[in-house]
Amino acid sequence: QVQLVESGGGSVQPGGFLRLSCAASGFAFEKFWMYWVRRAPGTALEWVSGINIHGGDAFYADSVKGRFRTSRDNALKTVSLEMNSLKSEDTAVYYCVKAATPGLGYWPPPDSEVDVWGQGTQVTVSS
Repeated sequence: QVQLVESGGGSVQPGGFLRLSCAASGFAFEKFWMYWVRRAPGTALEWVSGINIHGGDAFYADSVKGRFRTSRDNALKTVSLEMNSLKSEDTAVYYCVKAATPGLGYWPPPDSEVDVWGQGTQVTVSS
């Protein structure tokens, strides 16, 4: 079945670095845009990044632009999120999300254009 499994979360001090990975299975990974979204306690979901099917175009929330970088490896069926200069406000559960339609992507994506979420991985930034 279609599955997304995130890894790489943890606790880090402000200014630190973390790299999240998402392993995909059960679908033609190379045909779908992929996204990262986060939810902090008591707040709405925030779309963090999106990447097109070839990995040549990536999009970011203003709050992370210049600090985060997303990439994908279609051969390995993985998508990654490198997070630099982490801040306390980056504390959240991060989810890997699959686009619903092959070849189509939006930034940010409407709810109707994503269909599979990973289980999430906790990122905590605290001194």
